[in-house]
Amino acid sequence: MPNQEAGPGEDWQAHVDREEARYRDGESRLPEAADADSRQRQLTRLGNASAGAGLALLMDGRRDEAAARLIRAAERYRESFAEAPPGSWGRPIGAMKARLLAEDWEGAAEDARWALEAGAGESDSPIGRYAAGLAFLVLGDDEDARIQADAIRTRADFPAEVGDALAFLAAHDAPGYALAVEGVLDSFEQRDEYLEDIPVADTVLVLQALAARRGIAVELSSSLLPV
Repeated sequence: MPNQEAGPGEDWQAHVDREEARYRDGESRLPEAADADSRQRQLTRLGNASAGAGLALLMDGRRDEAAARLIRAAERYRESFAEAPPGSWGRPIGAMKARLLAEDWEGAAEDARWALEAGAGESDSPIGRYAAGLAFLVLGDDEDARIQADAIRTRADFPAEVGDALAFLAAHDAPGYALAVEGVLDSFEQRDEYLEDIPVADTVLVLQALAARRGIAVELSSSLLPV
């Protein structure tokens, strides 16, 4: 199990300030609805900036402030989806993850239903199936979540440890989940790049939120997780 101390030397407020500045600048240059493609791209950038601020605030222990930015991020991701290219499943994934990190379970359920209604479960893309698996877990439909997880966990174009974690969550398999989520955390610790350059294992936090609902969350320690 990773055993790094949490967040040594990171200036989280500097991250927050940078992301908030990016958000304000992007909002001031948001294209009109007539320029649909440019608008959806800018909305996604706004979502990323707001999510980045939320993650930095989470790491700084400021949960209420973090929740406000994360919910705002989810709203921008969802707003961007209508004009996005087909298969843009990162938007609903980002929205659900942001809601879960904000502990907005009602909003996460609404976004989960939206992802499924948009056809995530019938996608040929592993990212679409990931969106569907995440959505079913949010909604408590573990049987369908396991089907989606099994469809992606052995694919070469999807992280096996994430697919395994989804499958073990759906099966309420505590030992299997513990090994899988530690693998996900290890993969984050091997990275050089993160969303908006915020060094946070956000997928681990999302998996842990879903695990806590099922009574199988595990203790993890890392510089990429809040204290």
